[in-house]
Amino acid sequence: MRIIVLSTLKAFYDRPAYADAREPVLAWYRHTLRADWASPAEVKADFGTASILRDGRVVFNIAGNKYRLVVWINYPYRVVYIRFIGTHAQYDDIDAQTI
Repeated sequence: MRIIVLSTLKAFYDRPAYADAREPVLAWYRHTLRADWASPAEVKADFGTASILRDGRVVFNIAGNKYRLVVWINYPYRVVYIRFIGTHAQYDDIDAQTI
């Protein structure tokens, strides 16, 4: 899978308050780079705790469920677009379906 944009993830974990997210985020990134998901079911098989939303949106739990990562996946082109990363409280303030 191609991941667009790594800089969003880096900007998040480079902030001192979220430095503990660095290794879990990079582990998710490396795993996703090697993935070849053709459907939401394949994502769910890889990440059992992922929440599959409609229209290609997926929410991943990062760092033992401390952070949430929202992505939009274009399955035919094998592209993952980072839409949001933040704490649970920050996640509660957004609409994961439209961000």
